[in-house]
Amino acid sequence: MSKKILVVGEIRDGEFRHVSFEGIGAAKQLSGDGETVGVLLGKSVSALANKMIHFGADRVITVEHDNLSQYTPEGFTQVLQAVVEQENPDGILLGHTSMGKDLAPKLASRIGSGLVSDVVSMEVSGDDVVFIRPIYSGKAFEKITVEEGLTFATIRPNNIPALEKDESRTGDVASLEVDVKDLQTIIKEVVKNTSSGIDLSEASVIVSGGRGMKGEENFKILDELAEVLNGAVGASRGACDAEYCDYALQIGQTGKVVTPDLYIAVGLSGAIQHVAGMSNSKIIVAINKDPEAEIFQIADYGIVGDLFDIVPKLTAEFKKVLA
Repeated sequence: MSKKILVVGEIRDGEFRHVSFEGIGAAKQLSGDGETVGVLLGKSVSALANKMIHFGADRVITVEHDNLSQYTPEGFTQVLQAVVEQENPDGILLGHTSMGKDLAPKLASRIGSGLVSDVVSMEVSGDDVVFIRPIYSGKAFEKITVEEGLTFATIRPNNIPALEKDESRTGDVASLEVDVKDLQTIIKEVVKNTSSGIDLSEASVIVSGGRGMKGEENFKILDELAEVLNGAVGASRGACDAEYCDYALQIGQTGKVVTPDLYIAVGLSGAIQHVAGMSNSKIIVAINKDPEAEIFQIADYGIVGDLFDIVPKLTAEFKKVLA
């Protein structure tokens, strides 16, 4: 098997999102003894290109333009279409992020390709590739094969492992000139209403609160535990509706879908809407005073008791152990 796979890198605040490197790892499985080509779009991105090579890309194509300083579906689609026409790849991979979910269908339509979205794993045997993705809010999984045309997919962050970083790897970095024009949407300013820190969709540890937190001021104990574990804080829709925290922290069917190594559910009942967004976490720990709470049905470990007593004790113990 010898295929050329394009991996579209995603940069936020001057840094790669880790799913870009996970995409390279997936591309290496798909390409066989072929070629993995990184693609970077932005205003000043060439300096970052070698990092894709360090994580396994064979070469990188960069496109720099003032109209690419902020993501817009029109601008990025124009450029990626030009790259696809030049490279004629066998496959394209993007992260299943907010950008990837917006960009991939538009690009697929523009180039006349099918699309497999939200891939969590792959089975590769010779020329045959089976993509596995969750359906019915994570209650089941479907297997998809691409029989003809491009292999175009988005991969869910924190599921397919990246390769080990090797700073001794070298590869060609080439720039491509594309005239990005006739944009109907221009981003003038980006205002963020979320706290700085680890992105929820890529966090390996998440501490999440529900209505049982009883108030916005009580989320500080979750912040403290997450900080000790180098994790991120999330929330249920109920907690967001109650204005305990911003909707940017919402995990669930109508929020973010996460798959951390460790998910600590604090004061969460386990409503199906929330479970849809976190049930594929590798280890789930539930803390709830109600022993009949639904969250215990999917938890690997459960603690029945008062969260305001348990969480600070956990934080203190983790500090001792991790010290």
